[in-house]
Amino acid sequence: MTYFIAPTPYRMARRWARMAECEQPEPSHRYMLSVDLREQDDAYMLNALVPGLKAEDLNIQVLEDVVTIEGEFKGDENEYLVRELPHGSFRRTLRLPAALDAEKAQARINEGVLTLTLPKAESARPKTVKIAVK
Repeated sequence: MTYFIAPTPYRMARRWARMAECEQPEPSHRYMLSVDLREQDDAYMLNALVPGLKAEDLNIQVLEDVVTIEGEFKGDENEYLVRELPHGSFRRTLRLPAALDAEKAQARINEGVLTLTLPKAESARPKTVKIAVK
């Protein structure tokens, strides 16, 4: 039989009290939206986790080489012992290395994953030049 002896018997109680004091969200809490971005030949593909959000909950803007994603995770007024799920508003702005074609940008949400297809502008796409042989 094994016995576990805690050096301070009230350590967990003190930890819970500290968590209750500091983990209540502020009304102006801002969530940092994490993204995955990859480059293809003619477009950038951006993925972000947005659980519980619908298309009308997001505002996506594309201007030249800048993409901005804004939204808000609706919260409730319940008290939590641990709160790790996203809550509050967020705004993420990314500057990409090439100009984008905003007219052809596409967005979709599938099972809580936002996928943005951001085509490169015609001027930013690589050109192939054929060499004439004489």
